[in-house]
Amino acid sequence: MPFPTITVSDEQVAFFHANGFLSIDRITTDEEIERIRSTYDEMFARRAGREEGMEFDLAGTDEEDVVATLPQILDPLRYAPALKNTLYEANALAVSKRLLGPEAVFQGSHAILKPAHYGSETPWHQDEAYWSPDFDYNALGVWMPLQDATIENGCMQFIPGSHRLDILPHHHVGYNPKIHALEVDDGAADLSGAVACPLFPAGATFHFSRTLHYAGPNRTETPRRAFIFGFGTPPRRRKTSRDLYWQRETTTYAAQKRATVSARQQAQKT
Repeated sequence: MPFPTITVSDEQVAFFHANGFLSIDRITTDEEIERIRSTYDEMFARRAGREEGMEFDLAGTDEEDVVATLPQILDPLRYAPALKNTLYEANALAVSKRLLGPEAVFQGSHAILKPAHYGSETPWHQDEAYWSPDFDYNALGVWMPLQDATIENGCMQFIPGSHRLDILPHHHVGYNPKIHALEVDDGAADLSGAVACPLFPAGATFHFSRTLHYAGPNRTETPRRAFIFGFGTPPRRRKTSRDLYWQRETTTYAAQKRATVSARQQAQKT
């Protein structure tokens, strides 16, 4: 992996811990953005990971004959090795260690595409609403756009200080358990005072896993591409599990595919 080329100041670290998010102007080079964007577009064009349930419509019921309005690919590094060992990853890890502590490590990646003209919003949510209720986390997400990210095409927006909240009640969009995306319940949090973070390509935002965040729909002429990394210190098992009841309601096609693949793999081991 390349040697990191950026760091963040003490003031930026303090801002992150006070507000739950941080925006920086540059995390990699223009040349690397071009290479990543080419690989990213090819990966979505072939719907990499579809058969394993790793590619799906985040905002819809993910039926084969319905156009996806918010396609997502989990673990894109598995399907596009050219996305590994980038300067983006090296710098994201270096900054994450400054923000979370030296024990922070890479914990995953995903890619979200908002198609031109009709890309759906990403509802207000906390990342931990999707995660195992058996652990406590010290983790963050790094969000990098591969083109200009604006309010008009769906840049990231955050509620300052919301990282200090517990995990709030969430539900599947439209209260439909076949839709993967979660959104925070109406009235569960004050969503006024949101801060939008427009970025040029190669800029990035960092946010704690409990920070409430949102990205609006894309009604522009070009796709909005985002490549996301997760970093954190080792999760700590809780004495009692949280009741994230909305997770038990999930009946998405992608989740069913992933369960089938997992069962098949377990059967092959025995």
